[in-house]
Amino acid sequence: MQCSWKAVILLALASIAIQYTAIRTLTSKPFQLCTLPSPQNCGLGDPETDPPFERGSAGCEDYPYVYLNATRKTHVLVLATTRSGSSFVGQLLNQHQEVFYLFEPLYHVQTTLIPRLSHSHNTADRRVMLGASRDLLRSLYGCDLYFLESYIKPTPTNHTTDKLFRRGASRALCQQPVCDAFGPADVNVDEGDCVKKCALLNMTSATEACREKQHVAIKIVRVPEIGDLRALLEDPRLNIKVIQLVRDPRGILSSRIETFRDTYRLWRIWRATGRKPYNLDLSQLTVVCEDYRSSVSTGLSHPYWLKGKYMLVRYEDLAKSPLQKTKEIYDYLGLPMDKNIEDWIHANTRGSNEPSAKHKFGTIRDSAANAESWRLKLSYDMVEYTQTVCQKVLHQLGYKTVRSVEELKNLSISLVQDKTFAPFL
Repeated sequence: MQCSWKAVILLALASIAIQYTAIRTLTSKPFQLCTLPSPQNCGLGDPETDPPFERGSAGCEDYPYVYLNATRKTHVLVLATTRSGSSFVGQLLNQHQEVFYLFEPLYHVQTTLIPRLSHSHNTADRRVMLGASRDLLRSLYGCDLYFLESYIKPTPTNHTTDKLFRRGASRALCQQPVCDAFGPADVNVDEGDCVKKCALLNMTSATEACREKQHVAIKIVRVPEIGDLRALLEDPRLNIKVIQLVRDPRGILSSRIETFRDTYRLWRIWRATGRKPYNLDLSQLTVVCEDYRSSVSTGLSHPYWLKGKYMLVRYEDLAKSPLQKTKEIYDYLGLPMDKNIEDWIHANTRGSNEPSAKHKFGTIRDSAANAESWRLKLSYDMVEYTQTVCQKVLHQLGYKTVRSVEELKNLSISLVQDKTFAPFL
Protein backbone atom coordinates (compact mmCIF):
# COMPACT_ATOMS: atom_id res chain seq x y z
CA MET A 1 0.00 0.00 0.00
CA GLN A 2 1.40 3.37 -1.03
CA CYS A 3 0.92 6.69 0.80
CA SER A 4 -0.17 9.75 -1.18
CA TRP A 5 1.96 12.88 -1.12
CA LYS A 6 -0.73 14.65 0.86
CA ALA A 7 -0.52 12.00 3.64
CA VAL A 8 3.27 12.38 3.80
CA ILE A 9 2.97 16.15 4.21
CA LEU A 10 0.35 15.77 6.96
CA LEU A 11 2.57 13.31 8.87
CA ALA A 12 5.54 15.68 8.62
CA LEU A 13 3.50 18.63 9.90
CA ALA A 14 2.16 16.54 12.79
CA SER A 15 5.73 15.50 13.73
CA ILE A 16 6.91 19.11 13.76
CA ALA A 17 3.99 20.13 15.96
CA ILE A 18 4.75 17.37 18.48
CA GLN A 19 8.44 18.31 18.68
CA TYR A 20 7.58 22.02 19.10
CA THR A 21 5.19 21.21 21.96
CA ALA A 22 7.80 19.05 23.69
CA ILE A 23 10.47 21.75 23.39
CA ARG A 24 8.17 24.43 24.82
CA THR A 25 7.26 22.16 27.71
CA LEU A 26 10.90 21.46 28.64
CA THR A 27 12.07 25.05 28.33
CA SER A 28 9.14 26.60 30.18
CA LYS A 29 10.60 25.52 33.55
CA PRO A 30 14.19 25.13 34.75
CA PHE A 31 15.87 21.77 34.91
CA GLN A 32 19.23 20.53 36.19
CA LEU A 33 21.74 17.92 35.19
CA CYS A 34 23.35 15.89 37.94
CA THR A 35 26.58 14.67 36.43
CA LEU A 36 28.41 16.34 39.32
CA PRO A 37 26.54 17.53 42.42
CA SER A 38 27.39 20.98 43.67
CA PRO A 39 25.84 23.76 45.71
CA GLN A 40 24.23 24.86 42.42
CA ASN A 41 22.44 21.60 41.64
CA CYS A 42 20.51 18.73 43.13
CA GLY A 43 20.18 20.05 46.64
CA LEU A 44 23.73 19.33 47.83
CA GLY A 45 24.40 22.86 48.99
CA ASP A 46 24.31 24.55 52.36
CA PRO A 47 21.50 23.01 54.45
CA GLU A 48 21.10 26.32 56.30
CA THR A 49 20.45 28.41 53.19
CA ASP A 50 19.58 26.16 50.25
CA PRO A 51 16.15 24.55 49.74
CA PRO A 52 16.17 20.77 49.97
CA PHE A 53 15.61 18.53 46.96
CA GLU A 54 14.44 14.98 47.22
CA ARG A 55 15.79 12.26 45.01
CA GLY A 56 13.87 12.30 41.73
CA SER A 57 13.31 16.05 41.62
CA ALA A 58 14.87 18.65 39.35
CA GLY A 59 15.73 16.12 36.68
CA CYS A 60 17.85 14.02 39.07
CA GLU A 61 15.82 10.82 38.97
CA ASP A 62 18.72 8.53 38.14
CA TYR A 63 21.38 10.03 40.37
CA PRO A 64 22.01 7.89 43.48
CA TYR A 65 23.61 10.62 45.61
CA VAL A 66 20.65 13.00 45.71
CA TYR A 67 18.89 13.14 49.05
CA LEU A 68 17.53 15.68 51.49
CA ASN A 69 20.17 17.93 52.99
CA ALA A 70 18.60 17.25 56.38
CA THR A 71 19.53 13.56 56.13
CA ARG A 72 22.85 13.94 54.38
CA LYS A 73 25.52 11.61 55.72
CA THR A 74 28.65 12.93 57.39
CA HIS A 75 31.73 10.77 56.94
CA VAL A 76 34.87 11.04 59.05
CA LEU A 77 38.56 10.64 58.25
CA VAL A 78 41.10 10.44 61.08
CA LEU A 79 44.44 11.51 59.59
CA ALA A 80 47.40 10.57 61.75
CA THR A 81 50.78 8.89 61.88
CA THR A 82 51.77 5.70 63.69
CA ARG A 83 52.02 5.86 67.49
CA SER A 84 50.19 9.16 67.82
CA GLY A 85 47.08 7.95 69.64
CA SER A 86 45.03 7.30 66.51
CA SER A 87 43.70 3.93 67.74
CA PHE A 88 42.14 5.74 70.70
CA VAL A 89 40.54 8.42 68.53
CA GLY A 90 39.24 5.79 66.14
CA GLN A 91 37.55 3.98 69.00
CA LEU A 92 35.86 7.19 70.15
CA LEU A 93 34.07 7.13 66.79
CA ASN A 94 33.62 3.38 66.75
CA GLN A 95 31.45 3.59 69.87
CA HIS A 96 28.78 5.61 68.06
CA GLN A 97 25.76 3.46 67.19
CA GLU A 98 25.41 4.92 63.69
CA VAL A 99 29.07 4.87 62.66
CA PHE A 100 30.58 2.14 60.50
CA TYR A 101 34.27 2.20 61.46
CA LEU A 102 37.27 0.76 59.62
CA PHE A 103 40.72 0.48 61.19
CA GLU A 104 43.49 1.31 58.73
CA PRO A 105 42.22 -0.31 55.49
CA LEU A 106 45.21 1.24 53.68
CA TYR A 107 47.37 -1.38 55.38
CA HIS A 108 46.32 -3.76 52.61
CA VAL A 109 47.25 -1.27 49.90
CA GLN A 110 50.74 -0.85 51.32
CA THR A 111 51.44 -4.53 51.88
CA THR A 112 50.30 -5.30 48.33
CA LEU A 113 51.98 -2.47 46.43
CA ILE A 114 55.07 -1.98 48.61
CA PRO A 115 55.57 -5.35 50.33
CA ARG A 116 59.30 -4.91 50.86
CA LEU A 117 58.93 -2.08 53.35
CA SER A 118 56.73 -1.50 56.37
CA HIS A 119 57.40 2.26 56.36
CA SER A 120 58.44 3.54 52.94
CA HIS A 121 59.82 7.05 52.55
CA ASN A 122 60.56 6.66 48.83
CA THR A 123 58.89 9.36 46.71
CA ALA A 124 57.89 6.98 43.92
CA ASP A 125 56.43 4.52 46.41
CA ARG A 126 54.42 7.32 47.98
CA ARG A 127 52.91 8.34 44.65
CA VAL A 128 51.84 4.78 43.93
CA MET A 129 50.35 4.47 47.39
CA LEU A 130 48.47 7.75 47.21
CA GLY A 131 46.70 7.05 43.94
CA ALA A 132 45.52 3.63 45.05
CA SER A 133 44.65 4.92 48.53
CA ARG A 134 42.40 7.69 47.23
CA ASP A 135 40.55 5.27 44.97
CA LEU A 136 40.03 2.82 47.81
CA LEU A 137 38.87 5.46 50.27
CA ARG A 138 36.35 6.81 47.76
CA SER A 139 34.91 3.32 47.35
CA LEU A 140 34.82 2.59 51.09
CA TYR A 141 32.96 5.80 51.86
CA GLY A 142 30.40 4.60 49.35
CA CYS A 143 30.23 1.28 51.25
CA ASP A 144 31.79 -0.63 48.36
CA LEU A 145 33.88 -3.07 50.39
CA TYR A 146 34.32 -5.35 47.39
CA PHE A 147 36.96 -2.91 46.10
CA LEU A 148 39.09 -3.79 49.13
CA GLU A 149 39.28 -7.43 48.03
CA SER A 150 41.78 -6.49 45.32
CA TYR A 151 44.36 -5.75 48.02
CA ILE A 152 43.67 -8.54 50.52
CA LYS A 153 46.11 -11.44 50.21
CA PRO A 154 45.25 -14.21 49.65
CA THR A 155 42.36 -12.96 47.54
CA PRO A 156 39.00 -13.64 49.23
CA THR A 157 37.06 -16.63 47.96
CA ASN A 158 33.37 -16.08 47.29
CA HIS A 159 33.76 -12.68 48.99
CA THR A 160 34.89 -14.24 52.30
CA THR A 161 38.19 -13.80 54.12
CA ASP A 162 39.86 -14.06 57.50
CA LYS A 163 42.66 -11.65 56.53
CA LEU A 164 41.05 -8.24 57.01
CA PHE A 165 43.52 -6.22 59.07
CA ARG A 166 42.26 -5.58 62.60
CA ARG A 167 38.69 -6.63 61.87
CA GLY A 168 38.04 -6.87 65.60
CA ALA A 169 38.62 -3.13 66.00
CA SER A 170 35.30 -2.46 64.26
CA ARG A 171 32.12 -3.02 66.28
CA ALA A 172 30.02 -3.29 63.14
CA LEU A 173 32.13 -6.21 61.87
CA CYS A 174 31.77 -8.06 65.19
CA GLN A 175 27.99 -7.71 65.48
CA GLN A 176 24.94 -9.14 63.78
CA PRO A 177 24.30 -9.53 60.91
CA VAL A 178 28.01 -9.68 60.01
CA CYS A 179 28.84 -11.94 62.98
CA ASP A 180 26.30 -14.19 64.73
CA ALA A 181 28.58 -15.03 67.68
CA PHE A 182 27.45 -11.94 69.56
CA GLY A 183 24.02 -10.46 70.13
CA PRO A 184 22.85 -6.82 69.92
CA ALA A 185 23.41 -6.39 73.67
CA ASP A 186 27.12 -7.22 73.35
CA VAL A 187 28.34 -3.67 72.79
CA ASN A 188 31.88 -4.04 74.19
CA VAL A 189 33.18 -7.12 72.41
CA ASP A 190 36.91 -7.62 72.94
CA GLU A 191 38.91 -7.55 69.72
CA GLY A 192 40.51 -10.90 70.44
CA ASP A 193 37.13 -12.52 71.13
CA CYS A 194 35.81 -11.17 67.86
CA VAL A 195 38.67 -12.70 65.89
CA LYS A 196 38.31 -16.05 67.66
CA LYS A 197 34.53 -16.39 67.69
CA CYS A 198 33.42 -14.72 64.48
CA ALA A 199 33.54 -16.83 61.34
CA LEU A 200 35.10 -15.76 58.07
CA LEU A 201 34.21 -12.20 57.18
CA ASN A 202 31.66 -12.06 54.39
CA MET A 203 32.22 -8.88 52.42
CA THR A 204 28.65 -8.84 51.18
CA SER A 205 27.32 -8.84 54.74
CA ALA A 206 29.88 -6.19 55.69
CA THR A 207 28.81 -4.01 52.76
CA GLU A 208 25.15 -4.31 53.77
CA ALA A 209 26.01 -3.45 57.38
CA CYS A 210 27.89 -0.39 56.17
CA ARG A 211 24.89 0.80 54.16
CA GLU A 212 22.67 0.47 57.22
CA LYS A 213 24.77 2.99 59.15
CA GLN A 214 24.42 6.75 58.87
CA HIS A 215 28.14 7.49 58.77
CA VAL A 216 31.46 5.90 57.80
CA ALA A 217 34.61 6.64 59.82
CA ILE A 218 38.07 5.56 58.66
CA LYS A 219 41.38 5.87 60.48
CA ILE A 220 44.53 6.11 58.35
CA VAL A 221 48.25 6.52 59.08
CA ARG A 222 49.59 5.97 55.56
CA VAL A 223 48.76 9.29 53.89
CA PRO A 224 51.48 11.89 54.64
CA GLU A 225 49.66 15.19 54.17
CA ILE A 226 46.13 16.52 54.07
CA GLY A 227 46.83 18.08 50.68
CA ASP A 228 47.06 14.54 49.30
CA LEU A 229 43.36 14.12 50.08
CA ARG A 230 42.10 17.29 48.43
CA ALA A 231 40.33 15.47 45.59
CA LEU A 232 38.28 13.48 48.09
CA LEU A 233 37.49 16.46 50.27
CA GLU A 234 36.26 18.47 47.30
CA ASP A 235 33.89 15.68 46.22
CA PRO A 236 30.47 16.81 47.53
CA ARG A 237 29.10 13.28 47.29
CA LEU A 238 31.44 12.10 50.05
CA ASN A 239 30.96 14.92 52.58
CA ILE A 240 34.12 14.05 54.53
CA LYS A 241 35.24 15.83 57.67
CA VAL A 242 38.88 15.43 58.70
CA ILE A 243 40.27 15.10 62.19
CA GLN A 244 44.02 15.59 61.96
CA LEU A 245 45.58 14.07 65.05
CA VAL A 246 49.06 15.23 66.03
CA ARG A 247 51.43 14.33 68.83
CA ASP A 248 54.74 15.64 70.15
CA PRO A 249 57.36 14.09 67.80
CA ARG A 250 59.47 13.22 70.85
CA GLY A 251 56.61 11.10 72.15
CA ILE A 252 56.10 9.47 68.75
CA LEU A 253 59.79 8.55 68.55
CA SER A 254 59.77 7.06 72.04
CA SER A 255 56.66 5.00 71.34
CA ARG A 256 57.99 3.69 68.04
CA ILE A 257 61.25 2.62 69.67
CA GLU A 258 59.25 0.51 72.12
CA THR A 259 56.75 -0.84 69.58
CA PHE A 260 58.75 -1.41 66.38
CA ARG A 261 61.80 -2.89 68.04
CA ASP A 262 63.45 -4.33 64.93
CA THR A 263 62.89 -1.27 62.74
CA TYR A 264 64.13 1.09 65.46
CA ARG A 265 66.93 -1.16 66.76
CA LEU A 266 69.65 1.46 66.19
CA TRP A 267 67.69 4.06 68.13
CA ARG A 268 67.53 1.66 71.05
CA ILE A 269 71.31 1.21 70.81
CA TRP A 270 71.72 4.99 70.96
CA ARG A 271 69.48 5.17 74.03
CA ALA A 272 71.31 2.36 75.79
CA THR A 273 74.90 3.38 75.00
CA GLY A 274 74.62 7.17 74.69
CA ARG A 275 76.36 7.01 71.29
CA LYS A 276 74.49 7.72 68.05
CA PRO A 277 75.17 4.93 65.48
CA TYR A 278 76.79 6.25 62.29
CA ASN A 279 74.25 4.39 60.10
CA LEU A 280 71.16 5.55 61.97
CA ASP A 281 68.16 6.07 59.66
CA LEU A 282 67.39 9.69 60.45
CA SER A 283 64.44 9.73 58.04
CA GLN A 284 62.51 7.77 60.65
CA LEU A 285 62.36 11.05 62.55
CA THR A 286 62.74 13.77 59.94
CA VAL A 287 59.92 12.54 57.70
CA VAL A 288 57.45 12.72 60.59
CA CYS A 289 58.32 16.34 61.28
CA GLU A 290 58.40 17.35 57.61
CA ASP A 291 55.00 15.77 56.95
CA TYR A 292 53.52 17.32 60.07
CA ARG A 293 54.81 20.80 59.21
CA SER A 294 53.51 20.64 55.65
CA SER A 295 50.13 19.15 56.52
CA VAL A 296 49.45 21.35 59.55
CA SER A 297 50.53 24.45 57.64
CA THR A 298 47.98 23.62 54.96
CA GLY A 299 45.22 22.93 57.46
CA LEU A 300 45.81 26.01 59.59
CA SER A 301 46.04 28.29 56.52
CA HIS A 302 42.32 27.55 56.00
CA PRO A 303 42.12 26.97 52.24
CA TYR A 304 38.58 27.21 50.85
CA TRP A 305 38.40 23.46 50.11
CA LEU A 306 38.81 22.69 53.83
CA LYS A 307 36.08 25.02 55.07
CA GLY A 308 33.86 23.10 57.48
CA LYS A 309 36.00 20.00 57.03
CA TYR A 310 39.09 20.38 59.23
CA MET A 311 39.86 20.03 62.92
CA LEU A 312 43.33 19.74 64.45
CA VAL A 313 43.52 17.71 67.66
CA ARG A 314 46.61 17.33 69.83
CA TYR A 315 46.88 13.92 71.46
CA GLU A 316 48.09 15.53 74.68
CA ASP A 317 44.93 17.67 74.97
CA LEU A 318 42.76 14.61 74.43
CA ALA A 319 44.73 12.63 77.00
CA LYS A 320 44.45 15.40 79.58
CA SER A 321 40.70 16.03 79.15
CA PRO A 322 39.30 13.08 77.18
CA LEU A 323 35.61 13.71 77.86
CA GLN A 324 35.72 17.43 77.13
CA LYS A 325 37.81 17.00 73.98
CA THR A 326 35.59 14.19 72.71
CA LYS A 327 32.55 16.43 73.11
CA GLU A 328 34.33 19.08 71.05
CA ILE A 329 35.08 16.51 68.35
CA TYR A 330 31.47 15.36 68.23
CA ASP A 331 30.22 18.95 68.12
CA TYR A 332 32.48 19.61 65.15
CA LEU A 333 31.17 16.50 63.39
CA GLY A 334 27.59 17.44 64.18
CA LEU A 335 26.91 14.02 65.73
CA PRO A 336 25.13 13.33 69.02
CA MET A 337 27.29 11.89 71.79
CA ASP A 338 25.46 9.30 73.87
CA LYS A 339 26.16 7.76 77.28
CA ASN A 340 27.75 4.69 75.71
CA ILE A 341 30.63 6.84 74.48
CA GLU A 342 31.09 8.48 77.88
CA ASP A 343 31.15 5.07 79.57
CA TRP A 344 33.80 3.85 77.13
CA ILE A 345 35.95 6.92 77.83
CA HIS A 346 35.79 6.37 81.59
CA ALA A 347 36.70 2.70 81.17
CA ASN A 348 39.63 3.35 78.84
CA THR A 349 41.40 6.40 80.27
CA ARG A 350 41.99 5.43 83.89
CA GLY A 351 44.54 2.68 83.45
CA SER A 352 44.25 -1.05 84.01
CA ASN A 353 46.26 -4.05 85.13
CA GLU A 354 44.64 -6.25 82.49
CA PRO A 355 46.97 -7.80 79.88
CA SER A 356 45.03 -6.00 77.12
CA ALA A 357 46.09 -2.70 78.64
CA LYS A 358 49.70 -3.49 77.72
CA HIS A 359 48.96 -4.45 74.10
CA LYS A 360 50.86 -2.17 71.73
CA PHE A 361 47.69 -1.20 69.87
CA GLY A 362 45.44 -1.26 72.93
CA THR A 363 43.45 1.71 74.19
CA ILE A 364 43.14 0.92 77.92
CA ARG A 365 45.67 3.05 79.77
CA ASP A 366 46.11 6.03 82.05
CA SER A 367 45.87 8.58 79.26
CA ALA A 368 47.12 11.62 81.18
CA ALA A 369 50.20 9.82 82.53
CA ASN A 370 50.93 8.22 79.17
CA ALA A 371 50.98 11.49 77.23
CA GLU A 372 54.38 12.65 78.52
CA SER A 373 55.84 9.34 79.70
CA TRP A 374 58.40 9.59 76.89
CA ARG A 375 60.32 12.05 79.08
CA LEU A 376 61.38 9.17 81.33
CA LYS A 377 62.30 6.87 78.43
CA LEU A 378 64.39 8.96 76.04
CA SER A 379 67.92 10.08 76.86
CA TYR A 380 68.54 13.81 76.92
CA ASP A 381 70.83 13.75 73.89
CA MET A 382 68.10 12.04 71.84
CA VAL A 383 65.57 14.66 72.96
CA GLU A 384 68.01 17.48 72.19
CA TYR A 385 68.62 16.09 68.70
CA THR A 386 64.88 15.72 68.05
CA GLN A 387 64.26 19.30 69.14
CA THR A 388 66.90 20.53 66.69
CA VAL A 389 65.52 18.56 63.75
CA CYS A 390 61.85 19.27 64.55
CA GLN A 391 62.18 22.80 65.91
CA LYS A 392 59.67 24.41 63.53
CA VAL A 393 56.88 21.91 64.02
CA LEU A 394 57.35 21.84 67.80
CA HIS A 395 56.83 25.60 67.86
CA GLN A 396 53.95 25.38 65.39
CA LEU A 397 52.06 22.87 67.52
CA GLY A 398 52.84 24.44 70.89
CA TYR A 399 55.33 21.96 72.36
CA LYS A 400 58.02 23.38 74.66
CA THR A 401 61.67 22.46 74.34
CA VAL A 402 63.83 21.45 77.32
CA ARG A 403 67.34 22.70 78.04
CA SER A 404 68.58 20.27 80.67
CA VAL A 405 68.22 16.73 81.96
CA GLU A 406 66.60 18.05 85.13
CA GLU A 407 63.96 19.94 83.15
CA LEU A 408 63.30 16.88 80.98
CA LYS A 409 62.69 14.55 83.93
CA ASN A 410 60.62 16.98 86.00
CA LEU A 411 57.10 15.84 85.09
CA SER A 412 55.52 18.49 87.29
CA ILE A 413 56.35 20.95 84.50
CA SER A 414 54.25 20.34 81.39
CA LEU A 415 55.87 20.67 77.99
CA VAL A 416 52.51 21.30 76.30
CA GLN A 417 51.55 24.95 75.93
CA ASP A 418 47.96 26.06 76.38
CA LYS A 419 47.02 26.57 72.78
CA THR A 420 43.62 26.50 71.11
CA PHE A 421 43.11 24.99 67.66
CA ALA A 422 39.53 25.79 66.70
CA PRO A 423 37.85 23.80 63.90
CA PHE A 424 37.75 25.54 60.53
CA LEU A 425 34.01 26.12 60.24
